[in-house]
Amino acid sequence: MSGATRDKNVYEDFEPRTDTLFFKVDSSHGLVSFHGRNYNIKKRLSADERNRLMSDAAFFRLDSNCYVNAGKISRMEDDAICFGDTNKRIPCSKRKQQMILNLLSSSARISGS
Repeated sequence: MSGATRDKNVYEDFEPRTDTLFFKVDSSHGLVSFHGRNYNIKKRLSADERNRLMSDAAFFRLDSNCYVNAGKISRMEDDAICFGDTNKRIPCSKRKQQMILNLLSSSARISGS
């Protein structure tokens, strides 16, 4: 592990696109719960900030309030998405898993072109 990664304090230098495995939105209170490798952070965001985050192409809408960082998915198994070397898993239907696989394969084709 590099020193730069080890020295980063995700609570102070938090970047949702790179640090988040998935997040959940509570629109009624303006809170977003970010779930990372070894942390959960709740932040109050404005409606504009929430909308920008929810429309970010890095995140796939899993259900009405849950978005996963497609680039952080390491595998899919038994109706669940798994992230990297963590034991964090999130339930996901086979249909949604196929949609994510299609998204990842099309983005790989675009970046490989």
